Amino acid sequence: MNDIRASFQEVVEAEGHLIDSHIMERIFDAVVEYSGRFEVEQFRIGKTNSDPSHLRLKVETGSAHDMELLLGQLLKLGCSPVHGGDADLKIVEKDRCAPDDFYSTTNQRTFVRHEGKWVQAENQRMDAVIVVRDGRAVCRRLRDLRAGDPVVAGMRGIRVIPEAKERDRLSFAFMSNEISSERQVETAVRQTARLMEQVRDAGQKLVFVAGPVVVHTGGAQAMIRLIRGGWVSSVLAGNALAVHDIEAALLGTSLGVRQSDGRLEEHGHRNHMRAINAIYQAGSIPEAVAAGRLTTGVMYECVKAGVPFVLAGSLRDDGPLPDTITDMNLAQDAYAAHLRGAGIVLCLSSMLHSIAVGNMLPSWVKIVCVDINPAVATKVSDRGTGQAIGVVTDVGLFLDLLARELEKK
Repeated sequence: MNDIRASFQEVVEAEGHLIDSHIMERIFDAVVEYSGRFEVEQFRIGKTNSDPSHLRLKVETGSAHDMELLLGQLLKLGCSPVHGGDADLKIVEKDRCAPDDFYSTTNQRTFVRHEGKWVQAENQRMDAVIVVRDGRAVCRRLRDLRAGDPVVAGMRGIRVIPEAKERDRLSFAFMSNEISSERQVETAVRQTARLMEQVRDAGQKLVFVAGPVVVHTGGAQAMIRLIRGGWVSSVLAGNALAVHDIEAALLGTSLGVRQSDGRLEEHGHRNHMRAINAIYQAGSIPEAVAAGRLTTGVMYECVKAGVPFVLAGSLRDDGPLPDTITDMNLAQDAYAAHLRGAGIVLCLSSMLHSIAVGNMLPSWVKIVCVDINPAVATKVSDRGTGQAIGVVTDVGLFLDLLARELEKK
């Protein structure tokens, strides 16, 4: 511990699986990192897998500024001041403008103390503001704030509950946030399949976030089988997935490359534009299906099975397809709506969309991020989505193995 003359003290408490999840050592490290020192006043270890441990800690720093910084770090680790009282609420004076010291949320389960009671925040997500009204606390984006909204300011009266590490040592052993190309793909597939079964049995959604690489690697046929098997609740993607899926369905190429033999089609670079044009002639993807113009592919199967899809546009898009949402705020709203109630999200070779989805999800929703590039899963985790699991492999191979595993049932 650092040798300082501490003049500012706080007593904080934390509860949960503090040892299994290495939270306690991270709490101690945070105190030292912020030039503080600590004294353990009380520690009780949970006696069974379901029992939480309890930590009561006195922390000291040399300045009020250091204490505020330290409390901010400890709050993320589940520590809350014992004598904090109710959360401080301030009124928004102008639409979309929060007070300077507003509390910015993490994706961890969060409670706000209001009128002497702990109230769990609804719509949990990272980078949000908490609005408290009529006994409820709700996470809201900055752009959704309105004048008169009472929002949580500072860090008092807030309790964050970090997700505990899986305590069942025999179940989903690979479900840690390690990212390794050496992990056996078959093992990851089997355990992802078991998790998908649990999620579906619990009545939760299975959301697929897919990039065009799914089509380029031949993974579309496996994804079609998953849709037909009822393993896909919704598909979130960019314009490119749908364009190249429809290109493959209508013209047999993906990015101008023939899917039959992997050779470049003459003038094939135009095919994706021909696919977009065909959908414009029909009016939309569902209308192309209804007219018999589109008769196969991932988008066709989504329409036929009633699986909703959202296509979010970008500056890079050709066309884009008439179904693509080019207003980013509207696209984000549509993504968020389909993510509500999700139990698992499979992110398939789409870095930017995977990061975006990770930002919208609470920490207790599992994310399996499949990409041939290990940096993608790393970026998703680095943005704060600690529950993301990286599987480094070809996404087409992964989907084929996953479909085969689930078809055994």
